[in-house]
Amino acid sequence: MNQEELARILRHTYEEAKRNEAAMQVHLFGIDYGQEIKKRGYKIVDIVRMAGLDKGYVAEVSKGVKLSAVVERKENHE
Repeated sequence: MNQEELARILRHTYEEAKRNEAAMQVHLFGIDYGQEIKKRGYKIVDIVRMAGLDKGYVAEVSKGVKLSAVVERKENHE
């Protein structure tokens, strides 16, 4: 997966987040795609910029990426 695809997914994740849940959804994006981001050596700042999000979300994605090494999401995402 390239950076542009990740940026599109991040933007969609952000836009579809319920009110007051954007940061949490961005964390989950980092958890879901963190290993891919790390494996390919992508810079989070570039993905966030391409997604058109405020640079403050770099820290939020980074938190999720760090968590991706130690947590897994449940199958049922309710």
